[in-house]
Amino acid sequence: MSLLKITEIAKAAGIPEEDLEPYGKYKAKIDNALYEKLKDKPNGKLVLVTAITPTKAGEGKTTTTIALTEGFGKIKQPALACLREPSLGPVFGIKGGATGGGAASIGPGEDINLHFTGDMHALTSANNLISAIIDNSIYQGNPLNIDPTRVVWKRAMDMNDRALRNITVGQKDAKGTPREDGFVITVASEMMAILCLATSESDFLARISRIIVAYTYEGKPVTVKDLKITHAIMKLMREALKPNLVQTLENNPVLVHGGPFANIAHGCNSILATRLALKLAPIVVTEAGFGSDLGAEKFLDIKCRVAGFTPDAVVMVATIRALKMHGGQAYEDLRNEDVEALKKGMPNLEAHLSSIRNFGVPFIVAINHFDSDSPKEIAFLEKWCEERGYRYSFLDGFLKGGEGATDLAYKVQALLKEEASHYKPIYELDWPLKKKIETIAKTVYGAGEVVYSEKAEKQLTEYEKLGFGNAYICMAKTPASLTDDAKVLGAPKGFTITIREANLSAGANFVIPLTGSILTMPGLPKVPAAVKMEGEPW
Repeated sequence: MSLLKITEIAKAAGIPEEDLEPYGKYKAKIDNALYEKLKDKPNGKLVLVTAITPTKAGEGKTTTTIALTEGFGKIKQPALACLREPSLGPVFGIKGGATGGGAASIGPGEDINLHFTGDMHALTSANNLISAIIDNSIYQGNPLNIDPTRVVWKRAMDMNDRALRNITVGQKDAKGTPREDGFVITVASEMMAILCLATSESDFLARISRIIVAYTYEGKPVTVKDLKITHAIMKLMREALKPNLVQTLENNPVLVHGGPFANIAHGCNSILATRLALKLAPIVVTEAGFGSDLGAEKFLDIKCRVAGFTPDAVVMVATIRALKMHGGQAYEDLRNEDVEALKKGMPNLEAHLSSIRNFGVPFIVAINHFDSDSPKEIAFLEKWCEERGYRYSFLDGFLKGGEGATDLAYKVQALLKEEASHYKPIYELDWPLKKKIETIAKTVYGAGEVVYSEKAEKQLTEYEKLGFGNAYICMAKTPASLTDDAKVLGAPKGFTITIREANLSAGANFVIPLTGSILTMPGLPKVPAAVKMEGEPW
């Protein structure tokens, strides 16, 4: 099926032409004024797609999100998908793209994976304008009395580049002030978090003004408001604040806006896009990054609270292949039948479902089908779900698109009609920071204890003294394990989580505890996806 002109997709989605800003034939931005016109309409149902702990065997969370949306299209149930924007880091690093897979993809794929509508460029530019102004202020007599050793705002770029994690700026400048600095990847920046958490342009402006960029020699916070550049940032971000409209390969509408990672950021697309979608469609399907321990927890504890959303259902994605890996089968042997490994891997799925139950949201298990799944393995998984009373569906969206996801679509439709959501976050905002951290670690991850480095203890105490004790918690943790050790598969219990340091994102209003060896600037693999593209047509 070929892509339709974006004006046709907009019309089908109920988006008036005067609120549409086309970027070529197949993509467009939507003016935020449309939400104001629709704000009195009742919201549609909100469905979150999440997954078990990711493995290199693949789970297909984004593919499932798109396939489910296409499946709704096949059964004549109007629905709209909300996804995150891809980052160039994974596109040229390991992943190689983030627009779904096979027949369950969105288009124009290459445009979306690369420059799209310029949102990443705007975010990166806004981030680095702040950095340039900080160093210029220090250079021009330091009127704000900034301590160069306490500049906490880092530069950003949308690429995996480990060489930029720790750098020195201001070298070989007789009048300059050399200082240690570093880069974060754009999708882990506070600018990205604020874009995705802002509920309006005025809220975005208020949030960027509160960003703490440095501290004075006396320990007083220096904010973006102190730098007097909030309106310059707004000019850079004006277009980026508008949600983007694209389509699935079966011509279903999709909003793609914002793209924070979930292992080192909050992992959800923008509130601006999701709230608009809820006014446009009776069912909205969205996803959150990595497994439910990261993306779903942040969606349910942070995004939904900030936006005032009540999620109606969760789709938990798994594959027999991935569950067998969690049960000890080697990646190279996954095509071989191994019911015992599957049985041993099921606690990982159960751990993620248990986590969702803690939030009070109804769920269904979605199993992405592979041709290597044996009849015995399928029968075991079906029996396992049935014995526990879990709704489940096998889907084949990669090969068949919406046709391969109609069973899931019907079952999600039934779930929305038959089970009410009793959504409730797992921590209260007025709890101490450490109590919130420990609640996530023990309730969601299954940890037995949380330990803090001396640096982390000092930082958390300082943040509470600054008045951020009521902040949200945005955990930075490996996505490859429920623990803070990427090598530990399955569903261990009673382990120790180590908080080595904590960052404050004052504009986003969350504290980021960094666990284990997690980094905010990823590196490239030995053979990056960029190298594998050699010889492809351009």
